[in-house]
Amino acid sequence: MTSFSAVYDACVLYPAPLRDLLMHLAMTDLYRAKWTQQIHTEWMRNVLANRPDLKPEQLERTRQLMDSHVRDCLVEGYEYLVPGLALPDEDDRHVLAAAIRSRSSVIVTFNLKDFPTQALDEYEVEAQHPDEFIAHLIDLNPARVLEAVRRCRASLKNPPKTQEDYLDTLLQQGLPETVAQLRQWMMAF
Repeated sequence: MTSFSAVYDACVLYPAPLRDLLMHLAMTDLYRAKWTQQIHTEWMRNVLANRPDLKPEQLERTRQLMDSHVRDCLVEGYEYLVPGLALPDEDDRHVLAAAIRSRSSVIVTFNLKDFPTQALDEYEVEAQHPDEFIAHLIDLNPARVLEAVRRCRASLKNPPKTQEDYLDTLLQQGLPETVAQLRQWMMAF
């Protein structure tokens, strides 16, 4: 069984390539991925605001697939914690509350400044950039991570991506350390 839980902030679920990789990683059972309906609402609202070509029904289907494929992913009953939390951006308190409620030790986010160490230490929670998070997973169990990467890349059909194309996509997602580590294992995925 897994040894830790990680809450995905909405900002890491916004870009489809990163969201897809994080979902495949969540299915490895290396950790328990967590999020809330509020986090879903936030990333979906932002995608729809910036992608008028997408329909709400498409993102709703994505949300349903995420919820059905990752065991015990939805955190509920965290709302009462929100008013007592202090973060630089009050709108991020729900993410920390979800981490506390789900006993998650990690918040995966691009917005590290919004989750300062001194505010999280009390709750034994650490904010990690997705690049750091995935690099740690590679260190933890390269075989499972490489299998998740292989499955993620294989799922891309329109258009399919070569290994190099896929690594370039991950680089564009802000994952240079992950890409550097994956390059060492290219034959495996």
